[in-house]
Amino acid sequence: MVKIAIAGGGSNVALEVIDVLCAAQKHDILLLSRKDAPKDEFRAGVRWAKTDYQDTDELVQLLDGAHTLLSFTDFQPDSGAISQRNLIDAAIRAGVTRFAPSEWALLHLEHTPWYAGKIETRKYLEQVNKDEKTLEYCIFVPGLFTNYFTYPYPSADRLSLFELHIDFNNRRALGVEGDEEARITLTTVQDFANIVGKAVEYVGAWPVVGGIKGTELSVAELLAIGEEARGGRFKVERLKAEDLRSGKVNGSWLPTVGHHSVSPEQWQAFAPVMNAGMLLATAAGALNVSDEWNRLLPDYQFTQAGDFLTEAWRDKP
Repeated sequence: MVKIAIAGGGSNVALEVIDVLCAAQKHDILLLSRKDAPKDEFRAGVRWAKTDYQDTDELVQLLDGAHTLLSFTDFQPDSGAISQRNLIDAAIRAGVTRFAPSEWALLHLEHTPWYAGKIETRKYLEQVNKDEKTLEYCIFVPGLFTNYFTYPYPSADRLSLFELHIDFNNRRALGVEGDEEARITLTTVQDFANIVGKAVEYVGAWPVVGGIKGTELSVAELLAIGEEARGGRFKVERLKAEDLRSGKVNGSWLPTVGHHSVSPEQWQAFAPVMNAGMLLATAAGALNVSDEWNRLLPDYQFTQAGDFLTEAWRDKP
């Protein structure tokens, strides 16, 4: 049994991982959060500690005895990724062996400026390990969660869903001219959480880049899955890359993205930026990730996107 600390442990993605770790009944889990602990017991075997991630000395005390630190903290309230830097500094001082920064998405981030904090964190980790391995770390990247394409119908216990530019519910999609063969990776959040649980117990060294590849397919193949699962053609609008690069999403509709850490008003203003970035990232192949954890855990059987989405949409109106 090892002590695992989970920063941002109240987030929905973190809770998917915590469910897996708790089910294993092998670990002492410390959950760090900016929020107050629930009045009722959160769950057996999990301790809750409130912190704003600003006091490094406090974090060192909290992380005392921890073997692995997984971070799921939000970047929105944290300009410059200061909380990540403080967690890294505290982890090193506390003798933490392994660290997973708040990643859980893509490796190539040139089209996703809202992930700037991830880039800053990567640079800092490279800096602290420049001369010798001071802290073992892994950038876990699963691509897109397949579950998002079941919106608005839940397909996971914890993950909050929102609408994306390929909308199975309304049989419609936005794309970039010429992106039909662009490759993307879809991984169910259930597989993702299981792989993180296995990575915690993995006895070898963590890879710096930890790709998790559930299914690799093209945009055209995903649309074909959608049309088969939904029993009809999708209305696909192809947009110009130059318009998207200037922040203009000239489609007849705009996906209603959202996140618990951002107000609806902020999301409304941010929606064109995020959707333009996601469309450009899709066309550039940035939604496709590598398969390091697939190769390290070859016996794990991933759920294929076609099977998952076909079953999720069965009998839906």
